[in-house]
Amino acid sequence: MRLGLNLGYWANADQAKRNLALVQEAERLGFSVAWAAEAYGSDNPTTLAWLAAQTSTIELGSAIMQIPARQPAMTAMTAATLDTLSEGRFRLGLGVSGPQVSEGWYGVAFDKPLARTREYIDVVRKVLSRKTVEHSGPTYQLPLPGGPGKALKLSLHPYRTDIPIYLASIGPKNLELTGELADGWLAIFLEPESAHEHLDLIAKGRAKVGKTMEGFDVAPSVPLVIGPDPEVCAELVRGYASLYIGGMGSKEQNFYNRLATRMGYGEAADEIQDHFLNKRYREAMAAVPYEFVDRTSLLGPVERVAERLTAYAAAGVTTLSVSVFDSDIEDGVATLRGLADAMERSGVGE
Repeated sequence: MRLGLNLGYWANADQAKRNLALVQEAERLGFSVAWAAEAYGSDNPTTLAWLAAQTSTIELGSAIMQIPARQPAMTAMTAATLDTLSEGRFRLGLGVSGPQVSEGWYGVAFDKPLARTREYIDVVRKVLSRKTVEHSGPTYQLPLPGGPGKALKLSLHPYRTDIPIYLASIGPKNLELTGELADGWLAIFLEPESAHEHLDLIAKGRAKVGKTMEGFDVAPSVPLVIGPDPEVCAELVRGYASLYIGGMGSKEQNFYNRLATRMGYGEAADEIQDHFLNKRYREAMAAVPYEFVDRTSLLGPVERVAERLTAYAAAGVTTLSVSVFDSDIEDGVATLRGLADAMERSGVGE
């Protein structure tokens, strides 16, 4: 199992500086990848290009580039550019986002996400292969029929034509699609004890196209807080958990809320969402069960974190990417060093 770093969202220059410091420390410690996110604030291609210019060995991934934000040909151009400038260090993570962002921010109807994702990846791969791109589907038609457009191919000679593609997916059908189409899975709220339920669906998708799980990257994002008391550590993660379970989507359409429900926390998930959507944020945080946070995070002393790393590796995780809940840069750097120590103690590193 390898280690990664998930930077999440950032909202100001100080946070950007913090991200750079953490990525450079992660590189020094031998982490394999750092991921940048986007929602409706900072975009991640710009962030990743900035990080690539100030690092040399750590790989850099989008977690995620939002499918409704860009035409697939532009995503492929961006991926080829980032991979070339970083000399083969880019990983393309994609996701459909959610209905509120897709329709409210980008003006793109949130319909048929599975079919849209399938078409999107097909066009991206065609562009990266430097084939002349022709595609006729319900969502994308290249070139548009009856007009002056003609089929084109990528004019850039990319560093790689097989840039690895990851999908962020949660529901059963999306997990199966991930196995069928992608090279890796970006997971959230993954607990080792039930990981097989998700991975079985991914394996089913891979079997459809004659593939096994060999070489497939299972890459969850896992909150990390190191300290003497796991319950105190969990307090720092409650806001993150309540945001996703309660606020990432509408009452009718929240994938993370559904995931928590499938994990056995339906009553708590409903309470969190009710508080969050009514702007009772403290109450929403308080409603997040400690057990849920503990099952899906790395909390407590280094020795306890090492035990959980062993469990994640045994469950089939191949790249464990941590989200650090730090008070300042020095605290964040110390946390990454503590994780490296835990990794060494666990003996599950490559």
